[in-house]
Amino acid sequence: MEVRYLPGRDSYDRMNTAELRKAFMLDHLFVPGEVNMTYCDSDRAIVGGAVPLAQPMTLEASRKEMAADFFTERREIGIVNIGGPGKIIADGREFPLAQKDMLYVGRGTRRIAFAATKSADPAAFYFVSFPAHAANPTTAVPYAKSECAALGSMENANKRTIHRYIHPAGAKSCQLVMGLTELEAGSVWNTMPSHTHQRRMEIYLYCGLDPDSIVLHLMGKPEETRALILRNREGVISPSWSIHSGAATRNYYFVWAMGGENQEFSDMDGVTMQELF
Repeated sequence: MEVRYLPGRDSYDRMNTAELRKAFMLDHLFVPGEVNMTYCDSDRAIVGGAVPLAQPMTLEASRKEMAADFFTERREIGIVNIGGPGKIIADGREFPLAQKDMLYVGRGTRRIAFAATKSADPAAFYFVSFPAHAANPTTAVPYAKSECAALGSMENANKRTIHRYIHPAGAKSCQLVMGLTELEAGSVWNTMPSHTHQRRMEIYLYCGLDPDSIVLHLMGKPEETRALILRNREGVISPSWSIHSGAATRNYYFVWAMGGENQEFSDMDGVTMQELF
């Protein structure tokens, strides 16, 4: 497990592109036959990827970083499949997940395993975990049953649908809020106008891009923004003081996950277009 200690908003001012990528970018999560994780000191988030092949792969706790006997001893997890068909095995229960289906795994689940259904079209599981103070039931939320909201317009190149899976009116959790946003063909902008979250951090994972497409992800203080070039299945950690907006060379979808002080989706500190520099 990799450990990240995020720079503060003042240190950020002095960082070059390579340093920003090393600190905030996630570009190593999806390796066939491996489970890879990054532990972040911001809200104690753990973000990871698992690409099972012929055999299921177990999610193990890291004694050094977590001091736990099993992964969800004091944690909860949101898992979404961004690949071919697969399944999660949680304490003996099997949860089939097609692409864009999500599973919430509650605190106290002793054994979690990732499994593929088709070796020729492997599943790719993306997961985000935060500490949990109580146990909530493990709950599957299919893509078709997620709570949807249509936003934006073609004129502003941001026509999109927000899918909420883990939230107070959906799969119950302690602090994790998680979903995905899909942009329609011809739309490329996300989260613009921008905002920050003083009371929680957020993580984005960009998906659905072909090898020749890129995302220009905007981050940093509103008055001094930076840009990171991201590609398919790459993500970025966004601390509470940073905006998190982006545009790409084609439409895409991105998985978002938040954890911190509350679970109110609308709890944002808006940034006007005039405030951005």
